Order: sequence, then structure tokens, then C-alpha cells
Amino acid sequence: MALGVVDQDSEAYEWERAQVRRLARHLGYAVVWASGNSVLPLVDQVRQADVDIVIASVSDHLDVLTLNSVMGVVGVETVCPRLSFSRWADVQPGWSG
Repeated sequence: MALGVVDQDSEAYEWERAQVRRLARHLGYAVVWASGNSVLPLVDQVRQADVDIVIASVSDHLDVLTLNSVMGVVGVETVCPRLSFSRWADVQPGWSG
């Protein structure tokens, strides 16, 4: 399952949603949508939705801090530009806990 992220104020809102659905289908995911009206930060919406990946229509929809926090939970894909950000590793190499 993928969490789709599209700015509700975008002039091309429907087109961007279609692009997210297209990429999700290409990657083998069904899409649920992030709520732009939620008081929860995106990372908490990701945890609550229990998704495998976040797909954003454009990279500008995720600021650096949000991207960093989401990558602690799941990977992130963007449609435009087409980018992939892998989830941060749970442990560091050489760490024996």
C-alpha cells in the first residue's frame, strides 16, 4: 500500500493525483491518500495508514525535515522529478547493539 501526497491547492490537483496513481500502479501499489486537512504530521499519517511507501506528485510537497522523518519509516518516491529515496536503515553497519 502507498500513501499518495498531493497539494490540495495545486492548480493541477487532479492531474497530479492521476500521476501518483499511475506511478503506484507501475510500482505495484494500491494508493490511499494523505489528508491535507489532518493535524497529524505526514510521518504520523504514514504510521497510522501502515503503508509501505510514500508517493508524492512533486518533490516540493515534502520539505527536508518531513522527508527525513518519513524516510525513518518508509521509502519515498516522487513523480516529478522522478526520484527514489530509500528508507533509512534501522541499524548502522558494524553496530552490535
